[in-house]
Amino acid sequence: MLRKLLYVCALLLPLHGDDWWRRAVIYEIYPRSFADTNSDGIGDINGITQHLDYLKDLGVDAIWITPMYPSPQVDFGYDIADYTAIDPQYGTMADFDHLITEAKKRNLRIILDLVLNHTSDKHKWFEESRSSRTNPKADWYIWRDGKPGGKPPNNWQSIFGHSAWQYDQKRGQYYYHAFYKQQPDLNWRNPEVRKAMYDVARFWMKKGVAGFRLDAITSLYEDIQWRDEPIKAPGQNAYGDSILTREYTDNLPEVHDVLKELRKVTDEFPGTVLIGETYIPNIQELAKMYGAHHDELQLPMDTLFGFVNKLSVPDFRSRLRDAETGLNGNVPLLVLENHDNPRSLNRYGGPEPDDALGKLLATLLLAPPAADLLYYGEELGMVNNDPQRIEDVRDPVGRTGWPKDKGRDGERSPMQWNSGPQAGFSVTAKTWLPIAPDYKTRNVAVEAQNPASLLNYYKQLIRLRKENAALRDGAFKLLNETSDSVLSWVCKTKQGETVLVALNFTTAPQNVRFDLGNKAVTLLSSFSKSGDRLDLKHLTLPPHASFIGAVQQ
Repeated sequence: MLRKLLYVCALLLPLHGDDWWRRAVIYEIYPRSFADTNSDGIGDINGITQHLDYLKDLGVDAIWITPMYPSPQVDFGYDIADYTAIDPQYGTMADFDHLITEAKKRNLRIILDLVLNHTSDKHKWFEESRSSRTNPKADWYIWRDGKPGGKPPNNWQSIFGHSAWQYDQKRGQYYYHAFYKQQPDLNWRNPEVRKAMYDVARFWMKKGVAGFRLDAITSLYEDIQWRDEPIKAPGQNAYGDSILTREYTDNLPEVHDVLKELRKVTDEFPGTVLIGETYIPNIQELAKMYGAHHDELQLPMDTLFGFVNKLSVPDFRSRLRDAETGLNGNVPLLVLENHDNPRSLNRYGGPEPDDALGKLLATLLLAPPAADLLYYGEELGMVNNDPQRIEDVRDPVGRTGWPKDKGRDGERSPMQWNSGPQAGFSVTAKTWLPIAPDYKTRNVAVEAQNPASLLNYYKQLIRLRKENAALRDGAFKLLNETSDSVLSWVCKTKQGETVLVALNFTTAPQNVRFDLGNKAVTLLSSFSKSGDRLDLKHLTLPPHASFIGAVQQ
C-alpha cells in the first residue's frame, strides 16, 4: 500500500509545478493511426480520449498530438488550411474540449503540433497572397521573380525532393516551399506573420493546451541574398537531386529571435512547454536552442542521440556525455522514434521484433536523467510495416523517392490494441494504412497479460524513474568508458544512494566488473528478478541484456 501511495504521489507532484516537463515522459500520438471510433478507417480525437486510461496506466505525463487541424492532407496534416479549427475527419472542437477535460482528470497534459514554417496552399492567407502583388498579404510568403528564361530564382531544393520553387501563374512569380509545393513557406521577416502565429498559440493555450511541439522550426528563415546552396557531397540523393548543404535555408540565426518572442508569448500561460523539432549537426547548435538566458525552447529534441542508427556503445556514450555536459545545465529531451523515421527496432536490430533489444532501447531512452519522447506503439515493440509496391504507398515522400526511399507509411501503421479484427484499431474492414501482420501476438491486450512483456517493462521502468530518487535526480557518471560492448553509468544522490545501469549492446554474453561495491540489488532487469543480489565483481550480462540495480557496499 505504501509503495502504491508513493507512486501516486510521484505521478502527481511533477504536474503541479511550472517545470513539470523536466523529467516528463511525453507520448506522441499520430491521430490517424491511434484509434478509430467512427468506422472510417482513420483514427480520431474520440479514439484518443477512449484510451486515456491506458496512457495513464503506462505512466506518461503528457500527450503530443500531431496536427488535427483542417488540411487537404497532402502531408497528412502538416499542410494546414486553418490553425484554429479541427479537421472534421478527426472530430469537432467539442470533441477536443472533451479530450482536454478528460486528460486533466487523469493528470495528463495535451501538447499540440504547431507548424510555423508553412501553411497549405489552400489556406486563406496564401490564397490572398497569390491573388496579386499589392494585396494586404502579398508579403506573407516568400515570393521571387525567376531568372531569365523562366528558371527558378536559385538552386534551392525541397526537403521532399526537387526544386523548392514553384511558379504561380496567377501572381506571375515563384514561391518558396521547403517541403511540398502545396506547403508554401511563410515570410517570418514580416511582423504581421509573427503576430498571427503568436495569436494562434494563445488561442490553443486558452483552451488548456500545455505546450507545443514546433515542426521544422529550424527552417523558418532563408538567406536574403538568395545565394545558391553549395554542393555538400558528390552524387545524388534518393530523389535524383544534387546533395546540397542547406546552409542558406536551415538554422539561420534569426530563428532564435522568433523562439525568444514565442517563449514570451507562452510564458503568459505558466507551465507551458515548447518542444523543438531540431535536426541539427552538433551539441553546440543544440545548446543554442535553449537560449543563452534559458529563454527559448525548454525541450529541443536531441536527435543526435536518437538517430545514431547503429548499436554502437562509443557513439551512445558520446551522445550521453554531450547531453550531460554540453547543454549548459539544460534538460535533454531524448527520443528514439517519431512519425518521420523507421521504428527503432528496425534501425537498431532487424525486421523481426526482439524483446531483449526492445528492453535495452527502452532503458537507454528512459534511464538517463532527461525528459523523454515515446512514439505510440514503441512500448509494444511495433516494427515498420513498409509497403511492398509503389501503388500501395500513401506518403508522397515514398512516391517521389521509390524505391530508395519507401516513405514514412511503415512507421505510421495503426496502433495494435488487441488480437481482434483490425487489431482493435477500427471495426471497419479497411484502415487508412494496413495493420501490421504481427498484431495477433504484439498488441496491448496480449502484452498486458504477460509480466515479462515489453509493455510491462516500459510500465515498470517509467514507474521506477518516478519513484527512485537516484534514478530521478541523481548525478550522472559514465563507467567503464573503454568498453565497446557494454554501456554503463551510475546515478548518485547527495546522500549516497547509487543506481547502476548496464546495457549489453552485443549478441554475446559479456562478463563485466564494476568497482562500486560488492553487490547490486536488482530494481529492473531483462534477465534477473527484482530483489536479486548480483555480484558486481563478476557480473555476466546475457545478449542485449538490460540491468538497473541499487548498489550496496
